[in-house]
Amino acid sequence: METTLNLALFAQLNAAPGSDPRLLLMAEVFAVYLIWLVPALLVIGWLRGSERLKRPLWEAFIATLLALAASWMIGWLWPTPRPFMMPVGQTFLEHAPTPAFPSNHATIMLTMAFSLLLHAGTRRIGRYLLLLAVPVAWARVFLGVHFPQDMLGALVLAAAMATLVGVSRSWLILPIYHRVAMRLYRMLFAPLIRRGWVER
Repeated sequence: METTLNLALFAQLNAAPGSDPRLLLMAEVFAVYLIWLVPALLVIGWLRGSERLKRPLWEAFIATLLALAASWMIGWLWPTPRPFMMPVGQTFLEHAPTPAFPSNHATIMLTMAFSLLLHAGTRRIGRYLLLLAVPVAWARVFLGVHFPQDMLGALVLAAAMATLVGVSRSWLILPIYHRVAMRLYRMLFAPLIRRGWVER
């Protein structure tokens, strides 16, 4: 059941029927394509980054996977409809009628951001991701595929999961990083490492 405040905020943020096509296009870029910065960061940072970058990225990756698993569980236990499923507002982006709460796009960007903020060497990257999460969240509400509460849920889930994984770093994250992730990486990329094309 949607709250009055949630519906009122959605009505304020959702695009009007006669919205400028240029604004809709910009929102679609934010809503659909900005998320690809996350896998690009993981791949480039892992292949070209030093140990100082690889370890925080590994921790952020694990935190994000766990946050997405929790998001899926929440959606399964409490399937919240999207605006176009009720229906309310205007929808300008095609989307499958999957559970809306919490937003997976916002969960991914915010979990990565919060996790990277926990490390001195990656705080700047974390701040950039945090800033980029704002237009992503706005655009997905603006285009009618999420409610504001879906973004709030993602914010809480991301902060909680990044913190939980952060406090388990010494006994969970680092052992897996050293014993599994780095060994597998060095085995798979050995030829490229020898040529200096990727970092060891």
